[in-house]
Amino acid sequence: MNLGNCPRCGKLFAMNFRDICPDCTKGIELEYQKCAEYLRENRGSTMEDLSEATEVTTRQIIKFIREGRISVIDAPNLNYPCEVCGTTFISESNMCISCRTRLTKEFSQSIKDGQARKEADMHGKGAYSAVNKYNN
Repeated sequence: MNLGNCPRCGKLFAMNFRDICPDCTKGIELEYQKCAEYLRENRGSTMEDLSEATEVTTRQIIKFIREGRISVIDAPNLNYPCEVCGTTFISESNMCISCRTRLTKEFSQSIKDGQARKEADMHGKGAYSAVNKYNN
């Protein structure tokens, strides 16, 4: 049996499928219920409104959204910060469009650089290397 301390409350508990103790698991479920009930009645609420009304941290609400437990489709004003830059507020995914675009460009450039290195290595193979000074 694996024992561990709960990262939320610090209690010692028998670790199973979750990394938090059963008491904290129940607490999180109650927080989720509060959020879900509030959103049913107040569809247009923002993250701050929801957090203040339910006394659930914005961090936990964002976790509910990322887990898919709170649907952003039903609550269009629930925006949370981008995981990469933290400045742009988004309503889906983990990163904003500008960060995603930058990541894609960097990845493409990395692939091109890798291919260029591979081609340079292919030309340098062999016992001797000669330069053709007539065909430049």
